[in-house]
Order: sequence, then structure tokens, then C-alpha cells
Amino acid sequence: MGKISMYAYPAIMTPEDEGGYYIHFPDFENCYTYGNDILHGLVMAEDALALFLYTEYEEKGIEPPVRTEIKDIKLKADEFASYVICDTKRYRRRFGTKAVKKTLTIPEWLNDAAMEQKINFSKVLQEALMEKLEV
Repeated sequence: MGKISMYAYPAIMTPEDEGGYYIHFPDFENCYTYGNDILHGLVMAEDALALFLYTEYEEKGIEPPVRTEIKDIKLKADEFASYVICDTKRYRRRFGTKAVKKTLTIPEWLNDAAMEQKINFSKVLQEALMEKLEV
């Protein structure tokens, strides 16, 4: 996949009365999360942004919007903004579960031996490919 997978978008962090931060992205209506503190919030924001961009834009073949510059965001007195970066390619590797069917050819004797041992061909192929690709 040769498409862009690295993104940076501003997130607005709003402190909650009971502690923690509500985090939302002004460029996306339904992309938001929560963090117990700033560090946790930024980690959660990266995850939320990667999931949102992957499912709402990349999977649908839609180009994401141009990001708003932080200097153009109107903040309330207790809010602050920070850019959040994410890599949707890395996210897909970690959480992607969509399977694709592959047809392959192996020697008959190898197939028979694997069938006797009740080997899961898909699992073995996945493990071998991940090892070969070092992912």
C-alpha cells in the first residue's frame, strides 16, 4: 500500500472537573477520547486518530481533510491544543483483522503430512510471513 499513512492533526484537550482530559479533534466531528492525565490522553488520542482515519477514510477510499492549523483554533480559557501524530499503517499491522483468501501450491506429500498432524495452514503461513517480514 503506497498511500500516505502518517498524519498529524490538532487535538483539543479540555480538563475535566473530576480529573483527566476530554480530547477531541476539531477536523473530525466524531473523533474523541479521554485520558487520565496528559500523557495517557496523548496516547489515547493517537489511537483514536489512527482508528478514525483508517476506518472512516482509508477503508472507504476517501481523502481526509486538510488539517486545521493550531493557531487558527479558538480555545476556551482552560483548553489547550496539541498536534497528535499517528501511523495508520502501523495501526493496521497491530489491529487489522480483515482476512484475504490466498490460493497456494505445495507438494502432495507435504500436504498429506500436514493434514495428518492437523496443521492449520493459515496460521502457519501467517506466522512464517510475519517472521520473514519481521513484523
